[in-house]
Amino acid sequence: MGEAPAETGFLRALARRPAWLRWGVLAMASLALVGVFEALHLSAALLLGPMVAAIVLAVGGAPVKVAPWPFALAQGVVGAMIARGMPASVLAEVGRNAPLFVGCVLAVIVIAVLLGLLLQRWRILPGTTALWGTFPGAASAMALMSSAFGGDMRLVAFMQYLRVVLVAVAASVMARLWHVQGGSAAVQWLALGAPRDLLLTAVLIVACTVAAVRMKIPAGPLLLPLVLGVVAQNAGLLQINLPPLLLAACYALLGWSIGLRFTPAILRSAFKALPRVLGAIVALIALCGGIAYALVRFAGVDPLTAYLATSPGGADSVAIIAASSAQVDVAFVMAMQTARLLVVLALGPVIARWLGRRVQRAG
Repeated sequence: MGEAPAETGFLRALARRPAWLRWGVLAMASLALVGVFEALHLSAALLLGPMVAAIVLAVGGAPVKVAPWPFALAQGVVGAMIARGMPASVLAEVGRNAPLFVGCVLAVIVIAVLLGLLLQRWRILPGTTALWGTFPGAASAMALMSSAFGGDMRLVAFMQYLRVVLVAVAASVMARLWHVQGGSAAVQWLALGAPRDLLLTAVLIVACTVAAVRMKIPAGPLLLPLVLGVVAQNAGLLQINLPPLLLAACYALLGWSIGLRFTPAILRSAFKALPRVLGAIVALIALCGGIAYALVRFAGVDPLTAYLATSPGGADSVAIIAASSAQVDVAFVMAMQTARLLVVLALGPVIARWLGRRVQRAG
């Protein structure tokens, strides 16, 4: 027997209106929520606002639908954005301290996997969803990849962005303890950058996305532009150029695509799991703090540098805080965050497949 949607009078009336009007309401609600989240200094506000607005419309019975190709191209833009943050200087920093980076990265990932296995074992979240939800870093990438490898994108996004918010708050608190005042530079929304790089970046994204979709590569629209973008940028073929307005539009598309998939049943599942998911995230942050202490104690790393480097995600907030303090080794922090992202992107599908087979055998 089907479940009746939790409709309000406004949403019930909106459901009978043309799609263009529902899109207009969704866009205005998204802008309003982005403004609220930006005022609260929340990370990923440009994605969270549209996602929350889309959840309200979907659960209220007045959804719209994002077409497959815009969704795929938005993933390609995110892949290029991640590639842009991996210049040769960061990769060289990883190479100079390889044993230290390998040890710290693997420790964080092992902790995240164990917490994910516990959430799955306690049946708090189904199958590989718990694992993708606890993977540290690149929340948008984890949510997008999860659907290609057996996870529930909606619940993964719920976990990942809850972690992003909590990690950003924790990092801000730690920065205040070290008397660091974090603040981001004003965004030049109308900036387009170098036309040549903009054109080459667009060609890279479109070509990789089309190829990934045609070849049916799992999570390919995200991963193919990421991999080829890193190679092309570090080979000097182009400088990845993503105008702020393009990024904002793609974040909105991704937020809508994820949020519009929610149902009342999924939302109830998310709220039911909330206390234990919060516990798992707090445990992840605390255990990563333990790894930071080990860096301070045994490797002589500055305490704030160590904490920011091992922080499980929230890379944008971490980067802002790191750049705001003269005592923080920014190259070390971003190299550690980048190294962990690369390992998660490489090992995530392997671990997810292993857990999927394990769950099937147990079932």
